[in-house]
Amino acid sequence: MNALAGSGLERGRLEHGRLSDSRLQQRLIKQLCQASIDHALIEPGDRILVAVSGGKDSLGLLHLLRAAQSRIPFEFSILAVNVDQGQPGFPTEVLPSYFAREGYEYKIITEDTYSVVTEKIPEGKTYCSLCSRLRRGILYSAATRLGATKIALGHHRDDAIITLLLNIFYAGKIAAMPAKLSAKGGAHTVIRPLLYCAEDDLRALSVERAFPIIPCNLCGSQKNLKRAQMKELLAKLSLENPKVPGNLFAALSNVLPAHLLDPKLAGGLATEEDSDGESAPTSPVRSLPLLGATRLLR
Repeated sequence: MNALAGSGLERGRLEHGRLSDSRLQQRLIKQLCQASIDHALIEPGDRILVAVSGGKDSLGLLHLLRAAQSRIPFEFSILAVNVDQGQPGFPTEVLPSYFAREGYEYKIITEDTYSVVTEKIPEGKTYCSLCSRLRRGILYSAATRLGATKIALGHHRDDAIITLLLNIFYAGKIAAMPAKLSAKGGAHTVIRPLLYCAEDDLRALSVERAFPIIPCNLCGSQKNLKRAQMKELLAKLSLENPKVPGNLFAALSNVLPAHLLDPKLAGGLATEEDSDGESAPTSPVRSLPLLGATRLLR
């Protein structure tokens, strides 16, 4: 199970090429390509390790990256990697069967982080932070061993928004998720190609493509997670005003340093016209451009 497998790779690509792209998939591919253009995520010759947990987001990332391969005017390769963390009842056969059937090159890594997490974290406390750190360390080692130039994670637009809210409410800082970051002293580059994609669209794609979803029973079994609370808040605000998620996300690329209180960012005096928003445009939030993606699409 831990052996590198690529059987059926060419067959899977050919079968994939015959699938017609739905409008939903076309939109998601354009958003992925635009994120790559804006943040230099995918580059010629990249070997991208795609961390696949079995959730809709990581499976969607894997699918969309391969779909984008035929549209991006340079070559890059993808490698699906799943970390089997030893959770009781985890269906170990599901992902290898899916990868082989679809023709993906893949690697299954077995590491019992479940025992470490449940031993170190007191009952009732959140597992996510330690679990994530352990899994990330395993992925870094795998990337080095397998010759990957990038590690791709399946975080999407809503993840970035919720992280922003968590940081504001509970950490006292304005920060979200970078599309690209350097890790381990520059030894690894982590990318998030789905950051322009909405969770609802990825959920719809998972239904459309019948991904073999595996729920995370470790995190899902815990109640009162702050991230879940922020997700509920965002959903409530979205019901009142559907533009809220887009506005929050757009705010991340529409920063006015002079109107914040960080002395390190103050580059000049704030203007009276912008001080209270009264003179600002009635719709100040710009939509994320997608036209640039056509430069990558054939």
